[in-house]
Amino acid sequence: MKRLLCMALVLPLLYLSSCTEEIDTDQWDQLRVAPTLTASILYLESTETLINASPGNEFYAQTLGFEPFSEPYVAERLVEGSITYELENTTSKPLSITLEYLDADGNVLDTELFVVPAQPTPVLVREVNYGTTGKPLSILLNTTEIRVSALNLGDNSSVSPEPDPKVKFRTAAEFTINLKEG
Repeated sequence: MKRLLCMALVLPLLYLSSCTEEIDTDQWDQLRVAPTLTASILYLESTETLINASPGNEFYAQTLGFEPFSEPYVAERLVEGSITYELENTTSKPLSITLEYLDADGNVLDTELFVVPAQPTPVLVREVNYGTTGKPLSILLNTTEIRVSALNLGDNSSVSPEPDPKVKFRTAAEFTINLKEG
């Protein structure tokens, strides 16, 4: 009985001493907290009927606000980014789409130009990187507006044999932001 009582007292003490480790508080310094955020930026869709009805060759023009990095906390911690553009044309029109990234004074910081022939064409996909592997991050950080224009490089009377001819232009972005200082 004494032996059983002694083991009942000693075993928990051995268990506690064998399962404890010193806490490593230096792990916080090694921790990287930098999520990648994904967002859609722009979606443009136009039917061939609308393109044919537009006078001249410009069928879309608009300037859009773009200030995801206007908050200093986010701007100071932006690590890198990429913007993916996708252009699909099933119309009978050769098209040109231009995006201009503008700063607060209206100066053009960067331009992306897309020219596609009349259908049938494969979907055009372009990825543009910003940061250490691409264009300067300052372009994204200083952009306050995006100016978009779309031009019909063909005529205003041709009609595509496709069932629902359209042009579709999509952009999506991925940004990596370091949430932890240091």
